[in-house]
Amino acid sequence: MKDLAGRTAVITGGASGLGLAMARRARELGMRIVLADVEEEPLLRAVAELRAAGAEVLGERVDVSDDAQVARFADRVFAATGEVGLLVNNAGVGGGGYVWETGEEEWSWVLGVNLMGVVHGIRHFVPRMLGAERSGRTSHIVNTASIAGWIAPPLLGAYNVSKHAVVALSETLFHDLRSAGSGIGVTLLSPAFVPTGIARSERNRPSALAEAGPLTGSQERARESVERAVAGGRIGADEVARMTFEAVEEGRFYVFTHPQILPSVRERFEAALSGGAPADPYGQRPDRRPGRSG
Repeated sequence: MKDLAGRTAVITGGASGLGLAMARRARELGMRIVLADVEEEPLLRAVAELRAAGAEVLGERVDVSDDAQVARFADRVFAATGEVGLLVNNAGVGGGGYVWETGEEEWSWVLGVNLMGVVHGIRHFVPRMLGAERSGRTSHIVNTASIAGWIAPPLLGAYNVSKHAVVALSETLFHDLRSAGSGIGVTLLSPAFVPTGIARSERNRPSALAEAGPLTGSQERARESVERAVAGGRIGADEVARMTFEAVEEGRFYVFTHPQILPSVRERFEAALSGGAPADPYGQRPDRRPGRSG
């Protein structure tokens, strides 16, 4: 999709991190921008920054895990802009610990945002994007997964499950669109650790989904491991945004931001095909392996 200037980019999780970097790149390319985020103050700051840089931008507080909120958001976007050229389902949260210590609240929160947020975006935007395509206006969808959608590191059970699901959902979306005779583009973004605020996701956790008790040893270890890995990320959000928009313009589906991790992905599939035990997700980077926790 080459003709991005003048089109509308809708970006969830757009107030910070990868989402804000995507918005900045969209502004550089001359797009109108609509941001959705659950954090109101950072959202207001992001809108103000982009407007000061000359962008036409709207912002709305949206909890993407809530289907009704996303439905209303989509209605307002199309009423205000008339079209969506680029939909970026990017909102995401972290979470971790041994899977047997992960409570119902954690599963509901992580899957609600990371998986159902993408599902809701697809359900409420794609039908109207298909309608626009029939009138001659093409469009593109970006879903943010993670390298955790391809390997299964320990202590990240709920997060791994959510991102594996986004990979499957995105591949199915691509095939469904082609089955429907649509040329709408799809890009699956699978970043590794990038310096963003995802390690501090708890700040946005609804009180109704708060964990009942104190963190277990494994949950504390998972949080420390993610914080350390994110802080040590060598590829920034702006670079990931550049890679992503290049993929959109070139019509590429898969975007892996850290190709040095791909041998671990290959080892996983080779282990599956051989019928052996699951490959060690940290086989290529044993220094990143979290220590034991009680």
